[in-house]
Amino acid sequence: MQSSEPGAGSVLEVSHLCKSFAGLKALDDVSFTVRTGEILGLIGPNGSGKTTLINVVTGLLPATSGTVVIDGLDITKMKGHRVARAGIGRTFQTVRLFSELTVLENVEVAAVSMGQPRRKAIHVARELLEQLDLVRFGESLASSIPFGHQRKLEMARALAMKPKFVFLDEPAAGLNEEESDALHHLLKDLPERFGIGLVVVEHDMRLMMNLCPRLHVLNYGKTITEGTPAEVRANEQVVTAYLGSSA
Repeated sequence: MQSSEPGAGSVLEVSHLCKSFAGLKALDDVSFTVRTGEILGLIGPNGSGKTTLINVVTGLLPATSGTVVIDGLDITKMKGHRVARAGIGRTFQTVRLFSELTVLENVEVAAVSMGQPRRKAIHVARELLEQLDLVRFGESLASSIPFGHQRKLEMARALAMKPKFVFLDEPAAGLNEEESDALHHLLKDLPERFGIGLVVVEHDMRLMMNLCPRLHVLNYGKTITEGTPAEVRANEQVVTAYLGSSA
C-alpha cells in the first residue's frame, strides 16, 4: 500500500554547516541539498564527521555555525523533537529499540509521539509492519527478533513519524551479504513509496555504489567531493582518503 507522500516536493538544504568540540572542527563548511524522491549517500573514513553531521541536522547536537532548512523553515536551532515534527527522522548506528515492547508497540509509540491518536497510531503501525515485511514479528518482543529485522524495525519507527527526510546511520552494520542485498532492495524503493528523501551513511561500498545515484564524501569534517558513484570512484582524493587503490 502506498503512502500519502507527506513530504512530496520538499527540499532539505544544509548550508556551510560547522561543528566544533573544544576547538576541534568535526564539521567544516559542509553543504548539500536533498529533495524528496532522492537517495543521497554519505561516505568517508571513520572519524570523518558523518554521524556528527546527522546529529547536528537532527537536533541532537547544536551547530556551531551554518544552517539547516526544510522548505524555507530554518530548523538549525531546534531541539530534536521539534526537528522530528518539522519532518526529519533517523536511525542510529547502534539499534535503539524499546526492547521490552513488542514490534508493533515500538512503531505505535513512534506514531503517538507525533500526536497521532492511539487508534490511528495502531493502524499506521500495522500498515508499516506490512510494508516492511515485519507482520510475522508484530507480537514478538523487539529484543527477540533477528538483528537484520531490528534494523528494519528502526526504519519502521522512523517512517511512523511521517517524515519528509530520513537519515539512516549505518543500516547495513552487522548484516551479512544476503541481508545487505535485501536491504538494498528495501531502501531503493523507500523514497517513491513513502514520498521521502533518504540520506544513507554506510561503509558497505558495494551497497552504496549500487544504491545511491549521488554520493557526498567527507574527510576530516570537510567535503572532498560530491557526484555519481563513477565520479567518486575516479576522484584521486577519495581513493587516497577512503576507497583505496583497488576501488
